[in-house]
Amino acid sequence: MILALLAAAVIAAPADLTWMAGSWRHEADGVVTRETWLAPEGGTLTGAGQVNAPGKPARSEFMTITLGPAGLTFTAYVDGQPPIPFVAVPSDPGSAVFENLAHDFPRRVMYRRCGENLCAGIEGTVAGQVRREHWTYVPAK
Repeated sequence: MILALLAAAVIAAPADLTWMAGSWRHEADGVVTRETWLAPEGGTLTGAGQVNAPGKPARSEFMTITLGPAGLTFTAYVDGQPPIPFVAVPSDPGSAVFENLAHDFPRRVMYRRCGENLCAGIEGTVAGQVRREHWTYVPAK
């Protein structure tokens, strides 16, 4: 039992997140969301995301996952905002969950493999209401 608890508390290093690597695409209601994650190298996973909605300028985001003093950290770099760090919390094998409870939205960033697809989501609070967004990315062609 103690061993199981210790194993659940261990947070994977970036090299253990190789299942995130690749180019991914989600399309719904004319909105195309893409993410690309490079395979880990030098202790860092590097990602880029883009959202294209009809009639709106594309939104871009740069992301890294590194092992730092607080533990495994997902950092989002969004235009016009300072870097936003989210620290990994224990999660199931084949998934990665990161939290920043001091941030309004999102407070949680989640990834997991869904067969050959990559499932992702964000959760947080907007105007006092819980808000969730989830995507099932398919491999981009």
